Amino acid sequence: MILVGLGANLDSRFGTPPETLAAARDEMERRGLRVLHQSSLWLTAPVPLSDQPWYHNQVVSVESDLPPETLLVQLQAIESAFGRVRSIPNAPRLLDLDLIVYGRVTRNDPSLTLPHPRMHERAFVLRPMRERLPGTWRHPVSGQTLDEMIADLPPEQEAHPLESCP
Repeated sequence: MILVGLGANLDSRFGTPPETLAAARDEMERRGLRVLHQSSLWLTAPVPLSDQPWYHNQVVSVESDLPPETLLVQLQAIESAFGRVRSIPNAPRLLDLDLIVYGRVTRNDPSLTLPHPRMHERAFVLRPMRERLPGTWRHPVSGQTLDEMIADLPPEQEAHPLESCP
């Protein structure tokens, strides 16, 4: 199972953040990443909490024959094609695509850490994941369940579902 996190909090040439996320899913498909399932859209507070607009987030499961490093490069190419410029950390974003989980693969390289190194600290990742994964799923490194990680989140990490998952 490969999970990709999608997020946006700025309008793009594709429209509103939800429209941008839909266009990003379409672009993933065009590039050979088969989107198998998608979570609901979630409205989430920025992390760290700031006065920037709230994010629209989603987690999708994809099928791909690409190795993790190549998949990450492909996701970054999609971000660039959508106008993402990597400059200031935690800045507002037209599009953010994160490789969250690649099966049970663990990696700790300068270019790629799997699972995503901050997934356990992010409501915008964990809550959408919880819609699609069984309660028995455990983080490949920490061994924690999603419910345990969600229980450890700080209260300022608000996340609200905007629609039911299809």
